[in-house]
Amino acid sequence: MYIDGQWVTERSHFLVTNPASGDVIGEVPDCTSEDIDAAITAASEALKSWKQTTAYERSGLLYRAWEIMLSRKQELAELMTREQGKPLKASLNEVQYGADFLLWFAEEAKRINGQTIPSSRDNQRFITQKVPVGVVGAITPWNYPISMITRKLAPALAVGCTLVLKPAEQTPLCAKAMAEVFEEAGFPAGVINVITSRDPAPVGEAFCSDPRIRKLAFTGSTAVGKKLNAQAAAHMKRVSMELGGHAPAIVFPDADPAHAAKGLSLVKFLNTGQACISPNRIFVHRVHAEAFLAELTARVCRLKAGSGFEAGNSIGPLINEAALQKVDSQVQDALAKGATLYTGGHRLTDGELRGGLFYAPTVLAGVTPEMRIYYEETFGPVAPVVIYGDEDDVLAMANDTEYGLAAYVYSNNLSTAVKAFEALEFGIIGINDINPTSAAAPFGGMKSSGLGREGAQEGIEEYLETKLGGFALG
Repeated sequence: MYIDGQWVTERSHFLVTNPASGDVIGEVPDCTSEDIDAAITAASEALKSWKQTTAYERSGLLYRAWEIMLSRKQELAELMTREQGKPLKASLNEVQYGADFLLWFAEEAKRINGQTIPSSRDNQRFITQKVPVGVVGAITPWNYPISMITRKLAPALAVGCTLVLKPAEQTPLCAKAMAEVFEEAGFPAGVINVITSRDPAPVGEAFCSDPRIRKLAFTGSTAVGKKLNAQAAAHMKRVSMELGGHAPAIVFPDADPAHAAKGLSLVKFLNTGQACISPNRIFVHRVHAEAFLAELTARVCRLKAGSGFEAGNSIGPLINEAALQKVDSQVQDALAKGATLYTGGHRLTDGELRGGLFYAPTVLAGVTPEMRIYYEETFGPVAPVVIYGDEDDVLAMANDTEYGLAAYVYSNNLSTAVKAFEALEFGIIGINDINPTSAAAPFGGMKSSGLGREGAQEGIEEYLETKLGGFALG
């Protein structure tokens, strides 16, 4: 752990394993309640001087961290593949994406502006100033174990907040590597603190109850997010939450089914389906059903599972046994209720896959609302296809979920695309686009998919308070 500029190792430890093989690849300290308090204390004390630094000083340090991160791109990516399991190419892409946030917010740090406001009184002046919210408690997930760190830390640091980071217990080594990047960049002691814990609950409770923590930034499941939000609300803390998703993808009659199948096969099986913006319900008009399923199945059948270090492998392991069992139970439930299996539908245990947590890339057709997979987030390599006939009904079907993070639309008609964009109740919508994300674009959801936005100008506002000054003149 990294607390107040010092590395803490003399604790009981828990093991970190490679989900592709089950091999132990490291161990990290299991924090105590004293460690949590020490990290919050360090961040609270460091805040006094850190918030007084100039925007240009903070920008310079973020820029330096960006340079160091890119110089270690290969090293960080290889660590991620060992610890999380995704193919090395995907890990390299994530490190680049994570570095983008450091560069973006290094620039945004210099654009935090107040304003003057006219008054109805001739002897009164109003001005506003943007100030850091204070100490931030950040909790990041295992599926994107580096980019989710920078997406939270970069804006917090840019505005003058200090923080305590608790990474997912499955991927603490990536967080340790990122702490080393920030340390080498020259961030003062106590500004960034990293604690690791086998059990995340005590850390989350401390973040929500300790009055020195003024902001909670969380990425994870909707169930945990709702619990943390309730606890934080009792103490009037600011929160931003990026939670679960159940993204619909709609292929309209005017779309090219082969083009849609190509795009959706890429985004559906990205990170083995372990992404909150992964399409979980693919609505295909009946005029395209045969052609779409033929193309999708052909592409999925060519996907190869295995070690992320072997060229050609695009499907990694699921993160743990519980995740694998959840995916399989959804598939079996769908099949029992009448879905058609086009490919996959089972755990992979042959040869080198025997020791890992691999599930065959799967295509299901004939999915209906009676099936669990229609309403539950899957977080795995399963593409459920729903055949529809009415274009008006499909938008209602797509919106029929408690989630509202991402959605996808395939259409070659501008009018159809705009109407769908306006009607869909989701925070991120890709129109003939499977990657509607960027450090410069706001990321976040509606309904039970979260609160607030990350990235872009909106992302930096999440870490700022507005202070008003009213001046009476003479």
